[in-house]
Amino acid sequence: MSRKRHGKLAPVRWALLAALIFAPTLRMHAQADLGNQAAAAGSPRAVAPLDLTGYWVSVVTEDWRFRMIVPDKGDFASVPLNPEGKKVAGMWDPAKDQADGNQCRSYGAAGLMRVPGRLHITWENDNTLRVDTDSGTQTRLFHFGGSSSGKEAPNWQGFSVASWEATGPSTVGLGPGQKTGENRQGYLKILTSNLRAGYLRKNGVPYSANAALEEYFDSFKERNGDTWLVVTTIVTDPLYLVQPFITSSHFKKLPDASGWDPTPCRVNEPR
Repeated sequence: MSRKRHGKLAPVRWALLAALIFAPTLRMHAQADLGNQAAAAGSPRAVAPLDLTGYWVSVVTEDWRFRMIVPDKGDFASVPLNPEGKKVAGMWDPAKDQADGNQCRSYGAAGLMRVPGRLHITWENDNTLRVDTDSGTQTRLFHFGGSSSGKEAPNWQGFSVASWEATGPSTVGLGPGQKTGENRQGYLKILTSNLRAGYLRKNGVPYSANAALEEYFDSFKERNGDTWLVVTTIVTDPLYLVQPFITSSHFKKLPDASGWDPTPCRVNEPR
């Protein structure tokens, strides 16, 4: 990505940080506003301030050497691991993962958005947004208004609860000829729990089953017509991290399914 285009992504990150800083006030207005819309329009799909559906391809603008190739064992730069986390990372054994059927450890929800590849986002139903990845052939479900029963076994993608957060003016309902999301501004917030322990990076940098995942999906269009998706990910793990691990991943919207190539989870040896 060019310096100019990369620079245009920065305001989105600042907007997300500002939303977090002023969360108590913004969230009250956002929830009331979108709650009223939900009552009027009937579903999270109908009141969506963003159209996230379609095909997207990851554009790697940071951490290239950690994402595009498998880092060497013990290379966990920029991840705030505590001593226990460093110890576990140093024990990484890809051959053992392969033998134990744990090829998907780096494709769990806490690390999946950092795996280069394509996304296909659709509505499973009016209350559930679905994200499929061709890398690892994973499926994530974002449940609006849902909650885990607490009885499900931990799994790679966990259980995700989603909500729309408003950042600007909106209207209740849709006018004649108005498309979903018009006159509404906001982003998608996802909280994920019930995770199976996995890797933040393909070289065994760990997160535990106690990790909590917080994500923000935001989208914007450039003047040239390109549409971008920015996913900000915050991983909190009291077992392996001394502080939250925050990353920002970028995706460009594609016109169709060209290039969509589902592949299984892979355990790759470091170069």
